[in-house]
Amino acid sequence: MAFTLRSVKVPPNSASLEEARGRVFDFFRKACRSIPTIMDIYNLDDIVTKSELRSIIASEIRKNTHVTNPKVIDLLLFKGMEELNNIVEHAKQRHHIIGQYVLGRQGLAQDTKDEGTSDFLKNFYKSNYF
Repeated sequence: MAFTLRSVKVPPNSASLEEARGRVFDFFRKACRSIPTIMDIYNLDDIVTKSELRSIIASEIRKNTHVTNPKVIDLLLFKGMEELNNIVEHAKQRHHIIGQYVLGRQGLAQDTKDEGTSDFLKNFYKSNYF
């Protein structure tokens, strides 16, 4: 069940922007069809819904809407397929999926404010390139 996407390959070059756009939609469909498998593998039912994962996938794709070069789009599709294959083949652990996609890139970072630190420590951190 986890190895269903192994035979899927991204063709080397898109001839036009329309062809690359079609491949992006195909990738989105494949990613959305693999959501139930991902939910089962990583036991994400208690954290996120399928529709939330679908919108996360869509937002990741929308980050690159400014790209108009078909070769760059093909490269991004290849990277996306590799990421999807790694996730479906369970090459990542649950906390990787939660940290990268459910909480977001900045979701795990703690707010590090300088409240409560002494002037000595502030000067020490500045002088030692921290």
